[in-house]
Amino acid sequence: MPDVPSSGKTILIAGPTASGKSAAALGLARMTGGEIVNADALQVYKDLEILSARPGKDDLAVAPHHLFGFVDGATRYSAGEWARAAQKAIAQIHARARAAIIVGGTGLYFRALEAGLAEIPAAPADIRDAAARRYESIGAEKFREEVLSFDPDMQRLEPADRQRHIRAWEVYMTSGTPLSAFQSAPAAPIVAQTDARILIEPPRESLYAAINARFDDMIAAGALDEARALYARALAPDLPVMKAVGAGELVAHLKGEAGLEDAIELAKRNTRRLAKRQLTWFRHQANDWLRVASTREAVAALP
Repeated sequence: MPDVPSSGKTILIAGPTASGKSAAALGLARMTGGEIVNADALQVYKDLEILSARPGKDDLAVAPHHLFGFVDGATRYSAGEWARAAQKAIAQIHARARAAIIVGGTGLYFRALEAGLAEIPAAPADIRDAAARRYESIGAEKFREEVLSFDPDMQRLEPADRQRHIRAWEVYMTSGTPLSAFQSAPAAPIVAQTDARILIEPPRESLYAAINARFDDMIAAGALDEARALYARALAPDLPVMKAVGAGELVAHLKGEAGLEDAIELAKRNTRRLAKRQLTWFRHQANDWLRVASTREAVAALP
C-alpha cells in the first residue's frame, strides 16, 4: 500500500545519465502508488533497450511505465510529439487518481512540460529528402548561409549542427515562416502545477564511475548484439537512434572502424561528456529545482 496519498500529484525527476533517476522514480512510485512517464529522448526507441538503460522487467513490475520503447528507430521523434504524448499520459494517470512521476535527462522535454512548446509544422517526406540532398550538395557552410538568409535568428546554432540547420530549412520550405518565429510564439505548459521538482546531481567523480561501470554492464548484457541488430537495419546515419551515445561507437566497431576495447572506451568518454552537458543545461535552466546528490535523497525529498 502506498505511504503517501498520490491523487493528482505531478513529480519531476531529472538529472544526467547514470545519476540514479530511474531508481528514484521507482522508489517514489512505491511510496505513492504512482505511475512513471519517460522524459528521455533515447528511451522512447524500441531499438535501444540496453543502450538507453531502459527499465527492465523487474522495474516494470513495480509500477506502470509510459512512453518507453514505443517508437521505431527509423522515426525522427520530436520533442513536440513527445509533449503531446506526455500530456495525454499524465491526464490519464491523474484520471486514475494516481501520481504522475516524470523522469529523464532530456532538458527540452522538461521545458515543454513547464513552459510549453510551439506548434511547429512537420515537413513532408519530399522536403525532408530535399533538405538532406541540399546539405550534402552545397556543404555545411553554404547551407548555413542559406538558412540564415531567411532565418537570421538561427545564428545561435552551432555551425556544425547539421540536424538543427536542416530542421530550420525544412520548416521554412514547408510553411514559408522561419523556425524562430514559431519558437518565439507563446506556448501553453503541459502541466500547470508540480508537487515536486527534483534534480539529482551526484558528485562528478562518483557519477563518472557509475557511467563507466554501467557501460561495462551494458556490454555484459548484450549491448553489442543490440548494436549489431541496429546496424543491420541500414538506417540513415543521421537518425537520432544511430547517433545515440554508445550505439554509434559500437556500430563503428562493427563497421571495422575501431577495435572493441577502443569503442567501449570512446563510448564511456562520450557518455561522460553527455553527462557534463546535461549538468550544465540543468544548472542554467533548472536553477530553482530542489537539488539532491543521490537516489536516497531524492526519495526522501517528496513533500
